[in-house]
Amino acid sequence: MEKRNIVKGVLFVGLGASIYGMLATFVKMSYQEGYTTSEVTSSQFMLGLVGLLILNFAQTLTSNKRLTSPSTKEVGMLILAGTSMGFTSLFYYLAVQYINVSIAIVLLMQSVWFSVVVEAFLTKKLPSLRKIIATLIVLIGTGLATNIINQDIHLDWHGIFWGILAAASYTMTMFTSNTIATHLPPLRKSLIMLVGGAIVVFTFLFFAQIGPLYFDGLKSVYLNFTENTQHIRSFDYSILWTYGLILAVFGTIIPPILFNIGFPNAGLGLGSIVSSLELPVSVMMAYVLLKENVLFIQWIGILLILLAIVLMNLPSKKEAHIAETVQ
Repeated sequence: MEKRNIVKGVLFVGLGASIYGMLATFVKMSYQEGYTTSEVTSSQFMLGLVGLLILNFAQTLTSNKRLTSPSTKEVGMLILAGTSMGFTSLFYYLAVQYINVSIAIVLLMQSVWFSVVVEAFLTKKLPSLRKIIATLIVLIGTGLATNIINQDIHLDWHGIFWGILAAASYTMTMFTSNTIATHLPPLRKSLIMLVGGAIVVFTFLFFAQIGPLYFDGLKSVYLNFTENTQHIRSFDYSILWTYGLILAVFGTIIPPILFNIGFPNAGLGLGSIVSSLELPVSVMMAYVLLKENVLFIQWIGILLILLAIVLMNLPSKKEAHIAETVQ
């Protein structure tokens, strides 16, 4: 029974990670059809909110027991924590504007060693030797995966900048999701956090697209900052039933549900290893659908990053001994 639960957990986490890995390719395709970053992100969060509202309502009606409600303080903390979700999507999708999807996902995976630094800062303890080695492997793998020493790939610094910011905000999302109001039902918690993310992307929509269209002052600031008139136009609502729907269903609704089912069964360590499937899936999608050129040296770098994730999440001898003692 226990083994079946672990297999079930691995399958759900792996499926959720694989779905997440496809998102950037669809974002890139939406850009090719003329949609803007603000349209993509706002439609994803708008439809995601609607979807989670419906699921929460259905859960409330069908649940046999009273669902836990958050306090006012917890709601505020979850909304604040949820802003990191909005920033992650916004920064990641901005990065995809300037660099290949295969490079952007590698930059997002820098959250692996970012989390080590944050953990060391919060606990005021130096990371273990194993984590330090894993961090070095990630950095070496990143150098190979981005092919930084080869002139065949052009790395726009704008994409690098937004990609690193995406990794930083993604790190904050992981920490806050695992520490704030963990007693709440996953659907209810996800909905409240999504409100925080929606505030971020809707604010960006106003200042990047809607505001400059109606206010000359904002238009002047926008043009001086970007030198780009492409985004100064009315919101294209067709994004809602095209790419926005895809990104909402496969970005903000289904994967969180799969993770909430999978992680308790697989365990955090094994679940984290399996969730790294997002990296090769993202690269493969970009290779197949976008025809992005991925060199052999880049695949070596990706494998090194996956190796580092496994190394970082394997239990130590002491942890394994404690687990055996408990059993």
